[in-house]
Amino acid sequence: MDFHNKLIKWYLQNKRDLPWRKTVDPYQIWLSEIMLQQTRVVQGMPYFFAFTKEFPTVFDLANASEEKVLKLWQGLGYYSRARNLHNTAKYVAYDLDGIFPLSYKDLLNLKGVGEYTAAAIASFSYNEAVPVVDGNVFRVLSRYFNIESDIALPATKKEFAKLASELMPKDNPAIFNQAIMEFGALQCVPKNPVCKTCVFNDSCLALQKKKVNSLPVKLKKTKITKRFFNYLILEDHLGNTLIQKRTAKGIWHNLYEFPLLETKEIAGFDYVSAAVKSEIFSDYTIIGIEECAEAAIIHKLSHQHLHIQFWKVKIKETLENGIDAKNLKTFPFPIVIYNFIEKQEIIC
Repeated sequence: MDFHNKLIKWYLQNKRDLPWRKTVDPYQIWLSEIMLQQTRVVQGMPYFFAFTKEFPTVFDLANASEEKVLKLWQGLGYYSRARNLHNTAKYVAYDLDGIFPLSYKDLLNLKGVGEYTAAAIASFSYNEAVPVVDGNVFRVLSRYFNIESDIALPATKKEFAKLASELMPKDNPAIFNQAIMEFGALQCVPKNPVCKTCVFNDSCLALQKKKVNSLPVKLKKTKITKRFFNYLILEDHLGNTLIQKRTAKGIWHNLYEFPLLETKEIAGFDYVSAAVKSEIFSDYTIIGIEECAEAAIIHKLSHQHLHIQFWKVKIKETLENGIDAKNLKTFPFPIVIYNFIEKQEIIC
């Protein structure tokens, strides 16, 4: 078909030089696909290099501690991906003797591997004729064929998968999947695509109907919850502090943080001071409380906006099991807290 011929020709002329495209090793392709879920290539690439250097095989990753994996993942976000990655590495290494499942269907049994990731691994590693359907593919196909189906609906995903499968050359599915994703990432971008130079500008229905900016259609909107975090940086006369592990389910599971006071709104000094003295740190002699006002930040997650304030609480006593500044940086933190630790000497 003319569509896939044009698309693949464009890809061969314009594709980026990405490390995971130089291998058919399912381990490296799996790593890259997990990292690039909800992450831009430019952000994910340094992590790919770091992981493949530190864990060159699935056995190396399986044998690492979760803290080490989370520390290396720090800053990439969506930390459940890292925990699933580690658990899957253990399963592949210990239960499957280091051999990844050899088909799309069996790859779906891996934790953290959904239909898109399984299709990517199956086609790139094994050249199995399975279409990938991600945001880029939705955008390219919905515009080219003027499809107004709501991409938030499961039925629409099946519709696009069927269409992509029909367009895919069965003798070389890998290059088609790479090409259509790359086309969506570089050419048919979400906002202000340069349609004048597009290889499909003579056949794209959205362009003809002046609907490029209204496709794809996504009607369901994510509900955003606001939360208000007050991190309390305890500091004794040695400059040591305390941290705790987030063991509850939810955001940042198994990452570290400072003692937390969560409030229903942005908290003022009087409220925080009273809570610190009467409840949270009542066992200590408080000699000073100071808000690090310049460190306050709104940290946006997919479903939550966190309003974060940092407070330094100086105490007279020496902290038992206190952690010094050097060792503090070795723990895996949410990036917003790690950035504060890096800058705290300047800010406070």
